[in-house]
Amino acid sequence: MQELILDKPEQLKALGHPLRVRVLEMLGQEGDWQLTNRELAQRLGVDPGHLHFHVRMLLKAGLIELAEAESRGREKPYRSVAKVFRVAPELLAAGGAKDIQAAMIDQVQRAHALYSSEGVFRSAQLEVKLTLERALELMAAFLSAARDVEDAEADKIVLTMFAHPPAQQD
Repeated sequence: MQELILDKPEQLKALGHPLRVRVLEMLGQEGDWQLTNRELAQRLGVDPGHLHFHVRMLLKAGLIELAEAESRGREKPYRSVAKVFRVAPELLAAGGAKDIQAAMIDQVQRAHALYSSEGVFRSAQLEVKLTLERALELMAAFLSAARDVEDAEADKIVLTMFAHPPAQQD
């Protein structure tokens, strides 16, 4: 499985908009998806001119690349540079994840709206006394264990985790 470690602030900034996250998800689907700006716009239901800015930002950040494929007229196909993107811990520690966290929250909200009525959206929340460092260790261990038992035949799901002090102090 191709993996890219995001270690530059501009890479996180590129993921700070929900539409760019959706483009990356679309290009990172199974197989070697190669889609042009127009094809992406059609699948995402957005204006190609508006999408062009977002595609260029992903390209500039090195998250997608031009694909070597048969010519599709003037349209150039793009593909994701990796199937899995991970944020470097030092970038997270430096507070560089604000944009990506906003995109994650947006994705959770969109998924809830789409899937909660079908009964396929699950969530859990636990207030526990731990240091943030220990919570991050547990999260990393859980995500690693989830990758270890990944089932290629199963449908894709998204696991999103947050650790923070309570929004209201008791």
